Amino acid sequence: MRNPRWHRDELILTLNLYFKLDSSLFEKNNPEVIELSKTLNKLPIYSEEERKLNFRNPNGTAMKLCNFMAIDPDNPNKGLTSFSKLDKETFFEFNENVKELERISTLIMESINNVQTINKLYKIEDEEDNYVKEGFEGEIIYKLHKARERDNKLTESKKKLVFKETGKLECEVCGFDFLKKYGELGKGFIECHHTKQLSTYETKKKTKLEDLALVCPNCHRMLHRNLEDMSIDNLKEIIKNSR
Repeated sequence: MRNPRWHRDELILTLNLYFKLDSSLFEKNNPEVIELSKTLNKLPIYSEEERKLNFRNPNGTAMKLCNFMAIDPDNPNKGLTSFSKLDKETFFEFNENVKELERISTLIMESINNVQTINKLYKIEDEEDNYVKEGFEGEIIYKLHKARERDNKLTESKKKLVFKETGKLECEVCGFDFLKKYGELGKGFIECHHTKQLSTYETKKKTKLEDLALVCPNCHRMLHRNLEDMSIDNLKEIIKNSR
């Protein structure tokens, strides 16, 4: 069984090392390449079944660095030309924005090096839709976003605050009220959406109640379909214009 194709998060971490190392150091016995290989194996992306003995080993990691070498127009060395479309897209996305590449890489590293955080990320199921897997900062940060939405203490605190202020729990987008529709069965039922953009995420920054919105599952799913603008007001406008 072949190793699974490289994921955007993996490419981001590998490209970050590419810009830090001299091309002559893209070797499987380089300590930094070996360390990156270990990091790639920790990412909560692929299942144990998919991660075979040679999964993202130092040799494969060094080869991916050489793929970037072949893509890099400023690198005179030949490199390995068997790169993918996503390899090329990722390279040119960050080629002139290395600081943003470092920021995202640091955020991913902070997430996977924290035991509590990595355990939460492993529990977040994969999305069925590919728009999440290839979009923006990558799946790790998206899973971090979802993990924060599922923080039971925060969710309950948000519900209590809203109910105290309004006397009801209705979707902040479409106004759906589960208690009105389903009676006691729907009492207290509603989901929490984290309104902060993925690009602004910081692992060490705590989520505030004002960063959360109460929404029905349908609107929540629609908010997640547009990762570039997961705003309540934007979705409200879409609903208004569709009527």
